[in-house]
Amino acid sequence: MDYINWNDFTKVDIRIGTIIKAQPFPEARKPAYQLWVDLGGLGVKKTSAQITQNYQAEDLLNKQVICVCNFPPKQIGPFMSEILVTGFEDENGNIVLSTVDTQVPNGKKLH
Repeated sequence: MDYINWNDFTKVDIRIGTIIKAQPFPEARKPAYQLWVDLGGLGVKKTSAQITQNYQAEDLLNKQVICVCNFPPKQIGPFMSEILVTGFEDENGNIVLSTVDTQVPNGKKLH
């Protein structure tokens, strides 16, 4: 494992947001959804997430997720991804979203 220092950690802008729109992304190479995440003062940001094995699009609405907000935008087919929604692999290698157990205001930073 490579260790980082506190300054390295503070460079990563990790925030909470709420999914306000989710729809299938048929142009993606692997099954995915297009997500719109409300990040409070940062506004609504878009991303693509390969989470179709564990989630239905309609079940994602109003779910709070932990996002990395300071990666540069990335073109994924016809869609521009602006953030990274984080998650962990389950026992089958499918992603389970990182979230919180109590709702917090959108846009708050991880400490």
